[in-house]
Amino acid sequence: MAASSSGYSRMLFSLRKYTNKSRSLYHIDTFNFVIRTIWTSGSKNQLKSKVQTKSLPQMVGVVGLEIHAQIQSTSKLFSGSHVRFLAPPNSLVSHFDASLPGTLPVLNRRCVEAAVLTGLALNCTINRKSLFDRKHYFYADMPAGYQITQQRLPIAVDGTLVYSHFEGHRRNQVVTKSVKIKQIQLEQDSGKSLHDIERSQTLIDLNRAGVGLMELVMEPEMCCGEEAAAAVRELQLILQALGTCQGNMAEGQLRVDANVSVHRPGEPLGVRTEVKNINSVRHLAKAIDYEIQRQMEVLQSGGTVLNETRAFDSKSGNTIPMRDKEGLQDYRFMPEPNLPPLFVYESEASVPAGVDSTQAVVIDRLSTQLPELPSVRRMRLVETYGILREHSFTLVNEDGLMDYFESVVQMTKAEPRKVIGWVMNELMGNLNIQNLKVSQSPISPCALAELINLVESGHISSSTAKQVFQEMWKASEKTVGQIVKEQNLWMINDKEELRKICQRVVDSHTEEVQIIRGGNKKVLNKLMGEVQRETKGRTDPVQVRAILQEMIS
Repeated sequence: MAASSSGYSRMLFSLRKYTNKSRSLYHIDTFNFVIRTIWTSGSKNQLKSKVQTKSLPQMVGVVGLEIHAQIQSTSKLFSGSHVRFLAPPNSLVSHFDASLPGTLPVLNRRCVEAAVLTGLALNCTINRKSLFDRKHYFYADMPAGYQITQQRLPIAVDGTLVYSHFEGHRRNQVVTKSVKIKQIQLEQDSGKSLHDIERSQTLIDLNRAGVGLMELVMEPEMCCGEEAAAAVRELQLILQALGTCQGNMAEGQLRVDANVSVHRPGEPLGVRTEVKNINSVRHLAKAIDYEIQRQMEVLQSGGTVLNETRAFDSKSGNTIPMRDKEGLQDYRFMPEPNLPPLFVYESEASVPAGVDSTQAVVIDRLSTQLPELPSVRRMRLVETYGILREHSFTLVNEDGLMDYFESVVQMTKAEPRKVIGWVMNELMGNLNIQNLKVSQSPISPCALAELINLVESGHISSSTAKQVFQEMWKASEKTVGQIVKEQNLWMINDKEELRKICQRVVDSHTEEVQIIRGGNKKVLNKLMGEVQRETKGRTDPVQVRAILQEMIS
């Protein structure tokens, strides 16, 4: 102990001695082995803190997700009421939805098939027998006082979602990861509470009550908002491809609850918070990253993370507390007495005698309905058209962009790699500036193909084509040919005329000509630019370079 104290004293003395020379202050924290260095900046009263922690590994975030996907069906899960967004309040409510006495649930087969299809696409095990349960809680928008769900034995378990996101300085390195799907369960949605602050009252709309949901539970295997956002976006694309959920987050068709905690690798998981009802992929990434940072700061300052439910405020970018979860809520789960076990059959042959096979849910039959999933689409695009892998993600992830690209490729003589340049740079650039969807583009695939064909045939230059594209964007009613003709943008193919233009440029730039003749060939690019300006880009750069080199040599 004495030796250690002596060593510590010598270290402190040397630090004090160094302090006097460098005008810096040191603080030694022997418990965490942290050295804090506070530098003074001359006469300015500004302090800059630098913390270096070597004894303990850095804390990392742990993220799990619970996703409620509204099943794409014309009627609700247990009643014949229609499902329609923005219908007049309480206009789509059956007696069962309102929980009137004596009403009984009738299971919607379409909802079951949607859950099985989703499970197959996510490589889940489909339970041949699943059960329904009552989850009791008392909200005004849940008139029965309970929700019908699948707590004990859900319809699908043990799946995997493979997703990718971009890393690197230029965000062009594709990193592929996977997350386990714990289960997929069928359940009812609740109604909607509309709070009237001015009148201090809450109005209830039961149009949404009883709408079929799939709850997908992802294991806590992600570490940040970017990973969670990429996983949700991939799931959204899969559901849309399957037709089991439209996935419109703005309309509440896909709602995400994020379970977030932090810990040091090798230690038990920390206390988690749940951020509820996040309604956009962008907000999901921001909410999770903020919550991870908040919990780290709480722990580093000596505080304790509370087990609570929080909400994301999109205006401030913060999560705010809603209610604590320290007291375990008893939902009093019990078997649903009005619904028998749900049976799903492997094949037509396994359907028992006496059961109408056309009304049964058969896995083999549904397997044949699986469409081309997003991951397969991306692979096909790369293999078929020779495009970069990161471009395949943009084509698939942007709604309607893949169909647009393939339509242009089919109608043009250009190589797909040239087409992808037009789609990624010109088309997506303009769409992003104006915040438009692909379906709202003023330039159709046919019009873009016509423009590219004029470049390929040598009738206009590539720089001219970009000018024409912008004119087409402003005046979509005009054709490519009309714009080119009105502005006289046709390529100059007359060699004599082109030589005269080049000669004028050479004669007016004698100083540059002498530099080129002296060996600096890069200056030739300036003369080429002058020719391009004089002709408004209506010349072939290769042809212009050859003529200029001949005249100067």
